[in-house]
Amino acid sequence: MGIKRKIISGIGKAYLKIKGVETGETITLYGFPRVNRTKGGKIIIGNNVALCSTCEGNPLGVNHCVILSTIYPESEIIIGNDTGMSGTTICAAKSVKIGGNCLIGANVTITDCDFHSVKPEGRRYNTNAEEIGCASVVIEDNVWLGMNVIVLKGVIVGQNSVVAAGSVVTKSIPPNCIAGGNPARVLKMI
Repeated sequence: MGIKRKIISGIGKAYLKIKGVETGETITLYGFPRVNRTKGGKIIIGNNVALCSTCEGNPLGVNHCVILSTIYPESEIIIGNDTGMSGTTICAAKSVKIGGNCLIGANVTITDCDFHSVKPEGRRYNTNAEEIGCASVVIEDNVWLGMNVIVLKGVIVGQNSVVAAGSVVTKSIPPNCIAGGNPARVLKMI
């Protein structure tokens, strides 16, 4: 695969290091991800992770590049070893942790906050973490999130589970199951 399609590990690691991202020994980038790391925010990407930000690395195509954003100085994003994601958006006010051996389908969004207060006064400008609603997200090992899944604050997706394409996950999903729908619910155990 040519350099235009696949960014070799050394160049990808150097780019991410400039952005303040810690990476494992090898990383594969298809195009460059967008990294918005606040000062003090932590983004750690494990070994042998693939980030696909172009249609060339995913036959389904991606709507945009991979986006990794931390909001506050104490925010963290941690991605485990051997995980792959395509056109994924991850935004952390507190913590988003993704385990190892995960498949994050095209255009998945994972966030641990509501971004705006429910209170109408000053809603547009209120950035107080206590008022906007934040709760950590954990995607455990060997999880497969299908394309266009949305994972919202406070959710734990249990190991080995599969979340069907287009699902909206508002509550935790147990290990070893297939879940789907809006809101997502357990459809069957694996």
